[in-house]
Amino acid sequence: MTMLEQWSMVGLLTGFALAALVVLFSGLRITALADTLADRTGLGEAISGAVLLGAATSFSGTIVSITGALDGHASLAYSNSIGGIAAQTAFLAIADLTYRKANLEHAAAELANIFQAVVLIVLLTLPLIALSLKEVTVFAVHPLSLLIPVVYVSALVATRSLKEAPMWKPVSTRHTREDTPEREDPATRRKSNLRLFASFALLMILMGLGGWVIAKTAAEVTDRLSLSQSLVGALATAVVTSLPELVTTIAAVRRGALQLAVGGIVGGNIFDTLFLTAADVSYREGSLYHATGMADQFWTVTAILMTGVLLGGLILRQRSGPGRIGVESLALLLIYVVAIGLQATNSSG
Repeated sequence: MTMLEQWSMVGLLTGFALAALVVLFSGLRITALADTLADRTGLGEAISGAVLLGAATSFSGTIVSITGALDGHASLAYSNSIGGIAAQTAFLAIADLTYRKANLEHAAAELANIFQAVVLIVLLTLPLIALSLKEVTVFAVHPLSLLIPVVYVSALVATRSLKEAPMWKPVSTRHTREDTPEREDPATRRKSNLRLFASFALLMILMGLGGWVIAKTAAEVTDRLSLSQSLVGALATAVVTSLPELVTTIAAVRRGALQLAVGGIVGGNIFDTLFLTAADVSYREGSLYHATGMADQFWTVTAILMTGVLLGGLILRQRSGPGRIGVESLALLLIYVVAIGLQATNSSG
């Protein structure tokens, strides 16, 4: 009998909630650090959002997927990753609601974010390709899982080149917010880059510990209540571990770091596909993809659909739509709510 099996249901839910708070409040501080490091390193908000902020806010989710896979919960590990992508994309629409000057996708014009969205769609098709083929593994890992990090790193290199020598540039309007370095407050200015990165790493560790607790308690609650792993992964652990993205995105919007906000979501989503590689390596019973069900793949298709809608919004750049947000933001929220309803209905049916 494991230690968690001796806990009461109230204790499990309390542990889950406390871990969620650790993840949430760690994410609050990390936004300002990512914005400062973006300016100091010259990476720019879009790339910093994709690499620093995306990786940091996704770290707890990575731990959830790895822990779930190690414990043999393939569906939980998979749906946590893909469900997080869908949730985070919907969070960008919520952030659009908080930016009242114009449609967020219009104001945060940045070619790097458009390219990253294309890469995300490509990465999301790989699990579907793997599932459509006969199960083949190398040391219990599907070969396509090894391709995901290769595509990820290649995309980062291409994004950097895109920033340095863009072949396309968005039209600048009075609503367009340029990515310009901001003046640091005196306390931050006195800190070296090494100290800032150390603080960044410490916050990531805290978020990772929070993710481990979330995975363990969620798996135990799932077993006790005989809940669907896919439902818990996509709508419980994924949403909770994605809360830092919601907080950091809104915080970035309020700081005026619009490219960081969009880049943090899109880059975080790309980083989330690495969960699949980590989970497949951790899952020792064969291919992770072939151990999942149709309910898990439903979220893969939903994530692709939502990313396509977001990409369209980034290209179209509607200045203002209903409620001063873009039509794509309304569509993203609608798709996500309908997806939740369909998943809940199918799981209970």
